[in-house]
Amino acid sequence: MQERTDMEKECAMLNYIWAFMIITGVVWAAVHDNIAAVTQGFLDSAAGAVDLCVTMLGVVSMWSGILKIGERSGLVDRMAGRMEPILHFLFPDLPAGHPARRSIAVNMIANMLGLGWAATPAGLQAMKELEELEEERRAAKKSAAEAGAASREMCTFLIINISSLQLIPINMIAYRSRYGSAAPAAIVGPAVMATAASTFAAVLFCRAMNRRRKV
Repeated sequence: MQERTDMEKECAMLNYIWAFMIITGVVWAAVHDNIAAVTQGFLDSAAGAVDLCVTMLGVVSMWSGILKIGERSGLVDRMAGRMEPILHFLFPDLPAGHPARRSIAVNMIANMLGLGWAATPAGLQAMKELEELEEERRAAKKSAAEAGAASREMCTFLIINISSLQLIPINMIAYRSRYGSAAPAAIVGPAVMATAASTFAAVLFCRAMNRRRKV
C-alpha cells in the first residue's frame, strides 16, 4: 500500500512538472507574440508522432512475429540452451532447470536483437519467477533476501538488462530510416561497441559484488 502511495505521488509530481512546462511555454509564446508558431509546432509534432507510431508498429509487429515463430519452432529454446554457460556464470546460485533461466535467456536474446519491447514480457516473467524462488528460500530458511527486497539474481538481471548488449539495434535503424538517414544501418558498429562496453562493465560489477559478498 505504501509503495502504491509513493508511486502515485511520483506520478502526480511528473504531471505537475509537465503542466508547468507546457503552461510556461504557452505564456512565453503569448508574451513574445509567437502563438501561431507554437500552435503549428503542436500540430506538426502530433502528426509526426502518429506517423512514427505507424512506422514503428510495422517494425514491432514483424520482429515480434519472428520472435514468436522462433519460440513455437523451438529455436528460442535451443538458443536458450546454448546460453546455459553464460547463465551459470552470471547466476551461479540459480538452480539448474529453474523456469527463470529460460525467461532470462529469452529476455537477453530479444535485447541482443534490439527488440526491447519484445524483451519486456520475458523480463517481467523472469522477475516474478525469481521472486518465487526467494519465497521458496525463505520458507526453507535458506539464505535469501528480506521480503520486499531484491535478491542477488534480481539485481544482476536488472543490471545486465539495462546494459543490454545489442547486436542489431532495430529501433535505432527504424528511427534513422524514418527520418531520412542516408545510411540507417551505420549505427550498428557504434551501437555494438557501446553496448558491449556497457555489458562488460555490468558483468565486472556483478562479479565483484558477488565476490565481495562471499568474502
